This record gives sequence, C-alpha cells and structure tokens, in this order.
Amino acid sequence: MFHPLTQARRRALHLIAVVGLSLAATHAGAQQPQDHYQLPPPELQAIVDAPRAPQLSLGPRRDLAALLQVPALPGIAEVAQPELRLAGVRIHPRTHSASRFAFGNRLWLLQVGDGRELQIEGLPQPLSVASLAWSPDQRYLAFNQVDARSGGNELWLVDIASRQARRLAQGLNTVVGRGYAWMPDSRQLLVQLQPAGQGEPPAGDGIPAGPATQQTEAGAGVRSIRTYQDLLKNEADARLFEHYLRAQPALLGVDGRRRDIGAPGLYLGLAPSPDGRLLLAQRVERPFSYLVPLMRFPRRIEVLGLDGRLVHEVARLPLVDGLPTGNDAVAPGVRRIEWRADAPATLVWAEARDGGDPAREARIRDAVLMQAAPFDAPPTTLATLASRYAGVTWGRGDLALVDESWRKTRQLRQWRIAPDHPDRAPQLLSERSYEDRYADPGTPVTEADAAGNRRLKFTADGNAIFLLGAGASPEGDRPFLDRLDLSSGRSTRLFHSQAPYYAVPQALLDDAGTQLLITRESPNEPRNFYRLDSAAPQSPLALTRFPHPTPQLKGARKEQIRYKRADGVDLTATLLLPPGYDAGRDGPLPLLMWAYPAEFKSAEAASQVTDSPYRFNAIGYWGPQAFLARGYAVLDDPSFPIVGEGDAEPNDSYIPQLVADAQAAVDEVVRRGVADRHRIAVGGHSYGAFMTANLLAHTRLFAAGIARSGAYNRSLTPFGFQAEERNYWQAQDVYQAMSPFNYANDIKAPLLLIHGADDNNSGTFPIQSERLYAAIKGLGGTARLVMLPNESHGYRARESVLHMLYEQDQWLQRYVKDAKPDSGSGR
Repeated sequence: MFHPLTQARRRALHLIAVVGLSLAATHAGAQQPQDHYQLPPPELQAIVDAPRAPQLSLGPRRDLAALLQVPALPGIAEVAQPELRLAGVRIHPRTHSASRFAFGNRLWLLQVGDGRELQIEGLPQPLSVASLAWSPDQRYLAFNQVDARSGGNELWLVDIASRQARRLAQGLNTVVGRGYAWMPDSRQLLVQLQPAGQGEPPAGDGIPAGPATQQTEAGAGVRSIRTYQDLLKNEADARLFEHYLRAQPALLGVDGRRRDIGAPGLYLGLAPSPDGRLLLAQRVERPFSYLVPLMRFPRRIEVLGLDGRLVHEVARLPLVDGLPTGNDAVAPGVRRIEWRADAPATLVWAEARDGGDPAREARIRDAVLMQAAPFDAPPTTLATLASRYAGVTWGRGDLALVDESWRKTRQLRQWRIAPDHPDRAPQLLSERSYEDRYADPGTPVTEADAAGNRRLKFTADGNAIFLLGAGASPEGDRPFLDRLDLSSGRSTRLFHSQAPYYAVPQALLDDAGTQLLITRESPNEPRNFYRLDSAAPQSPLALTRFPHPTPQLKGARKEQIRYKRADGVDLTATLLLPPGYDAGRDGPLPLLMWAYPAEFKSAEAASQVTDSPYRFNAIGYWGPQAFLARGYAVLDDPSFPIVGEGDAEPNDSYIPQLVADAQAAVDEVVRRGVADRHRIAVGGHSYGAFMTANLLAHTRLFAAGIARSGAYNRSLTPFGFQAEERNYWQAQDVYQAMSPFNYANDIKAPLLLIHGADDNNSGTFPIQSERLYAAIKGLGGTARLVMLPNESHGYRARESVLHMLYEQDQWLQRYVKDAKPDSGSGR
C-alpha cells in the first residue's frame, strides 16, 4: 500500500539527507574518479560513428529535391568553443548565431522522376550548412553557411538551372530564427544582418554597479514561474544580450543588391505579407527580466512598410513574469499572430477571453481575430472557441480549418470556417482526445503556393482535400493517406502501409493523390525514399539507396510485444534480441529496459498499441539499442502509463502505477525466457531518469539503474513539471512522494547518474544529480556521478557520447551482466 509522506517523515528524511551530505565515506569497491575521456569497446564505438542518412527537402514543384548530409558527431574542441548564455538563449559570439554544432557537409540535388543525382558546383569548402530554403518558384535554393573557425555567418544561393552556388551576403544574424526568408516574388530575400559599425561587444570590468534587484507585491494572485536556466543576472548581461540580438533588416536581391529596412532593432521575427508589400515585425523592449527568458520579455508587434516605416501598431505586450496556475494558462493580449496565407495582407491572432486563467469560469476561452490592410477598420471575429486556439490551416476564402485544444482534458476540436464569410456558422469536423491515437482522422496535407505560403492541398476540381495520419491500430501504426470529400464529408483511402513494410507518404506529386513520394523501411532495410504510382503500388521506384548504417547488427531480432498490467491496462514494448540469439539454446540474457512515463486521462487510451513492428531496427547510441552489440536483450520504450481518470490526477497515484508498469514488464520478459530476473537494469533520460531513480527506491526489481540528466527533487520545480499543473503548495504531498531524493536511503541497487554540466533544460539543472548522488553517498549506497563538460540536456560531442557509453557499459558489466542474486542489489 502506498502512503503519501507525512510531515514528520518529511522532516526525518530532510534531516537524514542533511547529515548524509556531510559524510565523506565512499562505498567499498567504488570506481575511482576519472579526469580523462574514456572509450567504450570497439563495437559501441562503431555505432557512434555509423553514417547518418541524408535529409531531404522537396522543391515547391515537387520534381526536384535537395539532399543534405550531416556528418558524425563534432569533437569536444568544437563543442567547447566560447558560448554566451543570456536570457535563455545560447549564443556563439564569434558567428552571431545560436549555438549549434550539427551542420551539413554535403549538398546535392535529386530528380524525383527517376532518382538521378545532380551535383552542385561552387559550394564553399568546407561546407557547413545550418539551414536551407527553396525559392517559391524553385529557381533558387538558399542556404546559411556557418563556419565557427573563421567566424563566418553567410547566405549562399544555388542557381538551379546552372547548378552553381555563390555567396550572396556575409554577416547574417541568426541568434534568434533562421535569419533569412524568401519574398513572395522569388527575386529577393528578407534578411537580418549584423549592424554595420556596431563595434565590439560591451566589456564589463568585473566591478558591479550595484545589486541585482527584484520585487513583487501582494495582490497579484498566484503566478506560476517555471524554473529556467541561462537568465540575465545583471545590467552588464543585459547590454551584452542587446549587442548580439540587435539586427539590421534588409531586402537582398538575388543579384546581390541590398536595401536596408529602417534602423537596427532587437527583432524576434520578421515575416513578409503574402503580397510582399508589408512586414510583420516583433521586437523585444526593456525592461528585461532576471526571472524569465527572452520569449517572455516585453515586445512590440508592428506592421512595417518595405522602407521600414511604421504602417500599423498591433500591440505592445508587457513582461510576462508568471502565469495563472495550469497548463492551459496563457498571457492576455495578442497571441500567435501571423499573416493569413490565402489573403494579400491580413493579420490573424488569438486573444484570451478568460484573462488567460483556466480556473476562471468562461463559456468562451479564446477569440480568433482578423484584420486586413490598411488596418483602418477594427478587427473582425473569425472564431470563438471554448478552449485554447491551436492554430489554423489556410485554404481559400471559403475554407480554413481552425484547431482548439484543452490540455487538462486532452480534448481537441477542429472546425471548418469560411474566412471570407465570418458570419457563416462554423462546422465541427472532429472532436476527440488527443490521447486516442486510434481515432485520429489525420492531419490536413498542405503545400506551398506560388508565394511560398503553406495552404491546403486540394484536388484539381477543388472539391476535396487530403489527410495524412499515423494509422494507429491494434496491429501497430500503419500510416495512411485519405481524400476527404468536402461536400459529403466522406473519406476515401488512397494509401495504407502494408506488412512487411512501414511506409509513410511524404508528399503528393499530383493533384489526384495517385503519385506519391513515400519513405519505406522494414526491420532489416533502412528508411529510403520512393516514388509510388497507385497503378503499381507493389513496385515503387527507389529514389535513394541509403545503406544499412550498422550492418554488423543486421540480424538483430525485433518484436512488438503486448502484455497486461495487474489492473488490466494493456501495455506495449519493443523487444530486441542480439543477432543469432536463440532462447532455447542460449537461455536468458541480461536485459536493459529503457522507458519514459506518460500521463493519461483514460486507461483505454493508455492501452493503445504504439509504434510498428515493421520499422527499421535503427541501432543508435542514444537509447538502449547499442547494447545489443554487447550481448544484452533490450526492452525499448515499454509503456509506462500513469492514468488519472475523471477528476483524479495521474500523479496522485504515480508511484504505485509506476511500480505496476515495471513489474508487468519484468514479468513478461522473464516469462518469455529471454531475461534473467536477477540481471535486469532500468534506465532513462530526463523524465525517464526520474522514473529510474523512483523504481530503484520503491522496488527491488532491478540489479542496477542508469539515470541521465534527470530531476529528482520536485520541490526544486515548484510550479509544475511534465503534465503536472498543480504547484507545490497545492499538492505538496504529491510532490514529496514523487521525489526519489526523499527516498535516497531506500535506493539499494547501484545507480549511475550522468548529467550535462551545462544542462539548460527547464527543471533538470545539474544540481539535481549532484544532490541525489551526495545523498546516496552519505547514506552508504552505491552510486556514480558523471558530469559531462560543455554538454547540455542532449550530449553533442563525440568524446562525451563515447564516454557516456563507456560508463554505461562498465556499470552494466559490473552490476548486471556479472551480477548474482546476492550481489548487493538489495534483492
């Protein structure tokens, strides 16, 4: 029976933790600290260095695609370059760009008709592509070349007819956003440049001008404030942040001619109207905040002319330094503003009608407003919604699709509206829980119009649209393409993935849905692109032939398994077994289970099958699959649902449900004879790490655990986490009971903690792992803490990833593969 922590027990645990943190003793036989990167066995190194499949970007005319190859992981020398962390943004100061390290090093073209590859001449060397974008008329391909070594941040252009590349501009500013966008005429690009004559960044002298001060006053009500990293700390930070964010907007012709647009500013975004005559601009303003990141700073939303002059001020939004409690809380005022894609120059946005507070009773939560240039008439109401606005898919004057959602109940609705006739009553097209994957009708298919704006894809006669879905079913995911008749509302299935393949439509190549670009894969065949003709669905034309990235593991067996939790909830997992393994001959194996819990509002939705048995056996380094190469069985992504039906919140019974999920998974792999009950490890990343620590504290099911970049003390995330929307003071017993830190004295199995030393993810600050490790150490448990330098929530450097695998391999070898029933795991 699970009992929430009493106040007395909380005080006792706190005292134990405080005393424990002061102890210096280490457990007997502990691995010694290391100050050098280590290499895992060669079979794990080979998985890290396996080639990645190229990325494909289809051109607007759908007869040509660009392929971009991204190489293996960068080295730590590149990842450890100077980086600024300001206002929730990580900035590479030398290039005036957002910090990133994955760039394309090969770019070429592919003819969709026959798969012929076309090479591009004149590309910069070494090639380092951060992003690319087709012109609306497909005559050009623009890309951003970022070279950290030289400090270059450039815009390049490929002339498609000649297949020649040339540099168009230097000094892009890509601190926020891509830094460039095509104008509708395909003759110019809207760019954000580093301002000329800006000078060197402001240098602080290290002498503070005074304290950093914040103040709040009673009467403002409860305001939830998530925990954020990389915030501004003082005025010197603020001035430095302004220096790197400031950009000069300009129009840049494909001939290289440049025309500046107004003065430099602190731009969050710039978007041309579909007719190309106006710009929607969003700029941040002072006062900045030491409590929240950039996206919550005060901002000004304006419409500018191409000369930079103000045409219309839409709104001035104040600092958002907190929101009402609840995941459906939003800031008041203009929200999610954009140009209407199917009109020359019309703005559309949402505004909360309940003050942004989900606890307030309201029949209408959001209104969707519309205002056309020249903005001399007041906005009209496009739609009123009973929940939160979740976006619109534009089609034409008589058809657009408006989505709304409410996270607390998981409800989605989609409405058909006529934007040119707002007096017409909207028509409800679908209403369901987003947890109910089986009932998902699919997502409307869009394509770029002549101006480059995404709009609904219609049949040639304009009487139908297309829907693309995952096709979740009791047999697993079977992606589909449907044609939806707009008059009758009836759907006709045009494509449905069939065994033994997992095939996904990527684009329609004609207006009837008979010619498709698809990807196809099977357990032993990697994902590749094909052209499919509905007249010969069994014989698609292969356009790419990407090889198997890990041929040494080609014979690994994969099975999608189903089993039940003790309360009857059906669960799903992917079971993987090493090449050549035979349960009858080889007996049970050591097993690594890797999971991530998910909250549900219904047991029925939690029981639905996920994934597909026909997907490629992708053996990557990030999850558990790599350990197939070391002779382990792997249980990947087993269902760990946490269900709270009706008025119950899922987390009110988090621990007993978590334990029941784990017990069911362990019992199933043991029943199948593939796993030894005494040699099973559990692991996870982020919320999966939180799960891992809890399972070691509350069960004796596992010989060891691996917890990467997790949070373990929920009092350090007091305004919610994951789907939990109550704050600490509303659900203190829940927060305390869910925190494995409070049960550190019950963690008996060895726990490996790995964390990026510079983790910027909200809630998973490095101190979370440091404090749990100190508690386990002080209480006499077995644990190891590995802090990876210069790494964030996901690890980027090759040395870091190799060392991560080394640590995991050593831990599993010692405490799982070589474990015995009485080896000290506490069972």
